[in-house]
Amino acid sequence: MISVRHLAKHYLVHRRPPGVLAALRSLVHREHDRILAVDDLSFSIAAGERVGFLGPNGAGKTTTLKMLAGLLHPTSGEVTVAGFTPRLRQAQFLRTIMLVTGQKQQLLWDLPPSETFSLNRAIYDVPVAEYRRTLDELVELLAIAPLLDKPTRTLSLGERMKCELAAALLHRPSVLFLDEPTIGLDVTMQAAMRAFIRSYNERFGATVLLTSHYMEDVAALCPRVIVIDRGRLTYDGALDALVRDVRPDKRITLRFERPAGRAEVEALGGRIVSFDDDGTVLQVEASSVRDVVGRALAALPIADLKVEDAPLEEVIADLFGRNAEAAAARGAR
Repeated sequence: MISVRHLAKHYLVHRRPPGVLAALRSLVHREHDRILAVDDLSFSIAAGERVGFLGPNGAGKTTTLKMLAGLLHPTSGEVTVAGFTPRLRQAQFLRTIMLVTGQKQQLLWDLPPSETFSLNRAIYDVPVAEYRRTLDELVELLAIAPLLDKPTRTLSLGERMKCELAAALLHRPSVLFLDEPTIGLDVTMQAAMRAFIRSYNERFGATVLLTSHYMEDVAALCPRVIVIDRGRLTYDGALDALVRDVRPDKRITLRFERPAGRAEVEALGGRIVSFDDDGTVLQVEASSVRDVVGRALAALPIADLKVEDAPLEEVIADLFGRNAEAAAARGAR
């Protein structure tokens, strides 16, 4: 469904020192820096996949999504989405995809969402019967019936985002590019948005490429992740395999029936991540989990016990740190 081969996007940025003389010199002679926003990026995504697209700020994620949506032209490389070349912006291609960003809106500010929905129906030339059927499904899935006739400016951020998704999906796109769709939403609304995205993917077989700095979004929705840094691919594979590779240790969370001493916890082995009268969190090697759990059950007043992988935020931060160290080492050579 999505094929990217040796994709690159470079920008020339005017550079000059401060001062009047430098400004005057720049009128006749300009110096430029070449910024490699995306550099030799290749990957492919099958129809119906949900893929997380991760990277630190400035890694090139949004630039890549804009090239996939046809908003930017690549400097070099080949891109196809559903068999189309995005930069040609063919009408059928535009009916196939949708780019949703958490920081932009298409809803008409002073009009109710229903007016934007009607406008989008006309823009995408959706037959009236199909439009009504799709709108009814989206209204039910997103629980937005009470919002349809309220002016957009009176809606909360979470309510607007749900209506934004409905507006984006009225023509039933088969490819969704989601750029920070839950940004600024509270925990309850984030969960509702994740549930909707998963439901839409499963009901209609849509392909989803998601960027987010909220790792809960990625963990809940994306079995596979693509990680880029400085415009280059650094990982492409299963999320659980990435966790095992970067942080093979486990976290054991213990809750106490009554306070326990820190020395007793230290005797279990592993590293104490946090400790208080109510419980503790230990970081231990995967091979030691059974022994540590056995010692804890025998020696401590355990009320509850949980074994988990390292938090995904820490896994991704460690991966970014590795990439930065590798880049610094290459630069030193």
